[in-house]
Amino acid sequence: MPHIYGVHPVIEALRAGTVRRLRIAERAGDRLREVTDLAAASGIRVERVPQEAIDRLAHGATHQGVVADVESERSVGLSDLVEGSAPLIVVLDGIEDPHNLGAILRTADAAGVSGVVVQSRRSAIHAGTVAKTSAGALSHVRVAEVVNIARAIQELKDLGVWSVGLAGEAGQAYDQVDMTGPTALVMGAEGPGLRRLVRESCDFLVSIPMSGHVGSLNVSVAAGIALFEALRQRRLSKPSGV
Repeated sequence: MPHIYGVHPVIEALRAGTVRRLRIAERAGDRLREVTDLAAASGIRVERVPQEAIDRLAHGATHQGVVADVESERSVGLSDLVEGSAPLIVVLDGIEDPHNLGAILRTADAAGVSGVVVQSRRSAIHAGTVAKTSAGALSHVRVAEVVNIARAIQELKDLGVWSVGLAGEAGQAYDQVDMTGPTALVMGAEGPGLRRLVRESCDFLVSIPMSGHVGSLNVSVAAGIALFEALRQRRLSKPSGV
């Protein structure tokens, strides 16, 4: 059973109803009152354990004195993400850094995405660092794990979803492609970017124009720019009063 740690991730997991065991450091005091109150309301027993036990469970990461065991997420398929008239999906190709994953999940939750697609054998999606960096968003964002990203993009196409890949060398700017319909934003890892087969699978390749001296943005920042551009377009496309 996966561990998560830190006040905000544990609070969100308690709200989502996924916590199965909760351990708090003996010397934590009243600073975790919101956690203990939510646990009591959810019928989750709080176990007081030595600080060293929490340190071991969190593998030395900053845990704020609390660790929870959470149930594994319900398996989500690509078809589950394609709901409503215009789903907005994030597809992550080769992004393995848990801090970037967590930041992207936090942004995805803020944007109200339909879900996130990751490659199961390469992803750190279940790492406690992801839950903490996402500030608890991992408990609320649906994640579909797939074997092959390029194949997943093709499956999304078959389900009526257009794929828009972010690539630094693309000639078309990210705000020049229509994202008001069913859209999957495809993000590659910093450095290598999108892999060849993934790139070739995308319907569009777009870039974020850079005016400064750096050549690229952190992938989580790029995801935020693209996602909120999609939301901007969708707001403008709605009839007045809707």
